[in-house]
Parts: sequence; C-alpha cells; structure tokens
Amino acid sequence: MKFEAIPRETVLLDPGNDMAPKNIPNEIRKDPLTGKTARICHFRELKWKKPDLDKLVAGTESWCPFCPDKVLKVTPCFPGDILPEGRMTLANKVLFPNIAPYDRLSAVATLGNRHYIPLTDIEPRRIADGFRLALKYFRHLDEIKHPESVYHLISWNYMPASGSSIIHPHLQVFATSFAPNMLREKLQAAKIYMAENKTNYWDDLVTAEIKNRDRFLGKIGRTTWLSVFAPVGSVGDVIATADSVQSTLELTDEDLFDLATGMTKLMAAYDRMGIYNFNMSFFAGSQKDDHARFHLIFSPRIYFNPSIGTPDVASLGRLFGESVCMGFPEEINKVLKTEF
Repeated sequence: MKFEAIPRETVLLDPGNDMAPKNIPNEIRKDPLTGKTARICHFRELKWKKPDLDKLVAGTESWCPFCPDKVLKVTPCFPGDILPEGRMTLANKVLFPNIAPYDRLSAVATLGNRHYIPLTDIEPRRIADGFRLALKYFRHLDEIKHPESVYHLISWNYMPASGSSIIHPHLQVFATSFAPNMLREKLQAAKIYMAENKTNYWDDLVTAEIKNRDRFLGKIGRTTWLSVFAPVGSVGDVIATADSVQSTLELTDEDLFDLATGMTKLMAAYDRMGIYNFNMSFFAGSQKDDHARFHLIFSPRIYFNPSIGTPDVASLGRLFGESVCMGFPEEINKVLKTEF
C-alpha cells in the first residue's frame, strides 16, 4: 500500500510582516487506488462562524413537500409494476420516486416528520431507520429481479452548501446498472489491484491505516473509520468500510446502526469546527464483485466566503477534476478522533 505525497513549498513576501519571505507548505497527494491527485493547501484555521440557522430555515416549512401534512399529498407514486402500494414507509419515514430523476429508479426517503434538525440533534436511530427503508426498497427490487438492481446507492445532501434545495432531512436513493463515474473508477482499479496482488484493496487499506494510526479513527462493530489520504472534500473526507461486505444488500441492521453511529460522531466533531453541511454517499459493488468492499464516504461542505455564499468547488475541482483540501488530513483526524 503506497501513500505517495509530493511535497511542495510556496515562497511569498508577506505584507503582514514587512514583506519578509514566508514559506507555505503544500502537497500533491495520489490516491493509493486510483492515482487521482488531490492538493493540500494549509492556509487558514479550520474554523468557521455559523450563520443564524434559525433565520436561514425560517418559513421553509410552509412550502416543504416532505413535511407530514403534505408528503402523502404532493409526492409521486411508483407505478404498479415497480411497487403496487405506490410508496414505502417505515414508521414516519416515507420513500417515493424522485420527481427530478437521474436514473430509472431514483427515489427519495424522508427521515421523519421533523422539518429542520440541527446537526448535533440527529440521532443514530433516525439515520439507521432511513437506511433500513432504503434497503427495504433495494431488496424489493432484487426480489422482483428488476434489471436495474445491480448497484444500490444512498446519498445524503445535508443543508444548502451540500447542494440540497430542501431543508427537511432526506436521502437520495437509487438502484442502477450504470455505476457513477467515481464508483466505476474505483471498482475497475480494485479489480486490477486484486488481479495483481491477490488481495482485496480495501482490506489492505484498513490493515495499513490501522498500523499507520495517523488517519485511523476507530472501529464500530465491523465498520472501520479512516480519514481519507487524498480527499475530495475541502475539509477532508472520512471513509467507513464494512468488513466482508461487497454489496449494499449484504448490510445487516447492526451494520446500518454502526454506520449511523459513526456519522453522528463525525457530525459532532465537524459541528465544533462551525461546519453545518455535508455530503454522504454509499459506494458498493454488485453481489458478484469480490474485488469490491462496501464503503461510505462522509464529506463536509463549506462556503469559502460565507458572507457572499462562495461555494467550495471552483474551477480546479469543477473543470480540472482536481480536489483541494484546506488542511492536512492527519491534522483534521486529530480533531475527529476525540469523538471516537
């Protein structure tokens, strides 16, 4: 397992110190699996001031389609050949087709009746039940042998900086026969890795990171939590792998609760940094992919300039596909590790 970091250094004349030379370290890191590069530029304290979140969400409940007085009236239903009952429910959580679909089986799952839930108020059971509802949908698609029931993916965009247009907590749920770009790249690279090394990349990654300790966060059940060496996110990413699990369909209720528990630990740590937005996605192979290993990626989101709403993805990431992280993952790990 090779963790390759190419050290760089920028020298500039500092206007805050009589134009004296100032050296600023940065790095280019290569993802051990795909070889994709990420740039680490440590130029500010990893601390943000939250806006008035009550003011931000004020009034959004009146038009929210996911609130309990509207969700069964305004959301669509699946056709009978997909789901005869139209929607799926689990307690007060509801799953229905995505009105803006990006694949044949795009769905949305609400996380209960409460419209706005601050980051540190989200309980593991609420998240785990949302996952359980999505798994219920996936298993149904598998039972009816739907041709799109190959990759079973869940994503969560929490709050506006993550790309969410609705405050009410909800999951993006979809099964597809076309793996998204990054998942496809990872699966292809992991297949090559297994052919060359006769081992599973993700198992080797966990072994190496536990030995290394600099990016290891902890274990919860059979999930292992790590800071990502070459992150995509601007404030670092965290990955959670599930031992011996290839496909999302193989996850147990215990696994789902362990994943939810780890996520709430991350939420608590990032909340202390003033961060209140994140993306989360499942990455999994098909049931036949022995080179795959289920993993979840948690990626906090920020505004570069909160006062004018500057997003944290600019031309380098958007057009060059090159990620920029504003801190060394090992330093961010120290903050997160206190929760584990």
